[in-house]
Amino acid sequence: MSGLEVRNLHVRVAGKKVLRGVDLKVEYGEVHAIMGPNGSGKSSLAYTIMGRETFEVEDGDILLDGESLLGLSTEERAMKGLFMALQDPPQIPGVRLSTIMIAAINKRLGSTDLTRVRDPSIVKRMYKLAEELGLTRDILQRELNVGFSGGEKKRSELLQAFIVDPKIVILDEPDSGLDIDGVRKVSEMIRGLTDQGKGVLLITHYARMFKYLDPDRVSVLIDGKIALSGGPEVAKLVEDKGYAYIRSQYMARRG
Repeated sequence: MSGLEVRNLHVRVAGKKVLRGVDLKVEYGEVHAIMGPNGSGKSSLAYTIMGRETFEVEDGDILLDGESLLGLSTEERAMKGLFMALQDPPQIPGVRLSTIMIAAINKRLGSTDLTRVRDPSIVKRMYKLAEELGLTRDILQRELNVGFSGGEKKRSELLQAFIVDPKIVILDEPDSGLDIDGVRKVSEMIRGLTDQGKGVLLITHYARMFKYLDPDRVSVLIDGKIALSGGPEVAKLVEDKGYAYIRSQYMARRG
């Protein structure tokens, strides 16, 4: 299997069970959207995939191109090709946005001099992609997320995803803090990632992005379990009926 696969994943954090047997796949060139209400386990799933230490995997597996990622650190998983854009990325005073991206590229290439610009064309590409995302050129020289608006944070993380060139991109609430024009532009850029052959796991509460971005698959996470999975019609059902309806139908099927 090519891409990311989660098999029967059971996870506990701080003594609380947050995922209860999650199965899903994210193949290359597709957007797999994960929807669900607050507290359903969406962000927990993302953090577990990325190897956050406080999330204890009790059962199941996480595989990239058929290789288990369990036991690998977050850094090692990133080196394998995973990238996660956080819902609320932290500020890093003293470190420029451009420096972070150059360091990530050099690290993947095995260089010990992480801040050296080995290929000037990469910097040109940064400026070009920043403009396409609706960011000003000077943002590359600003301290990472310091004084960034919510929209700038989301767009700059997408910029990082394009530059760092991962295999699988996990986006946690990429539409938060964006106005309608921002949602449209970010949706276009997400589809641009899949056009490059990357797989995208998109986590969201709402279906408003899907006016501009048709997901290939949609799964609804309820109480740490996949309650419903299918195509774009699932997102429409959520929008029309709400999560309470999805939960009731799921419980009825389970008897």
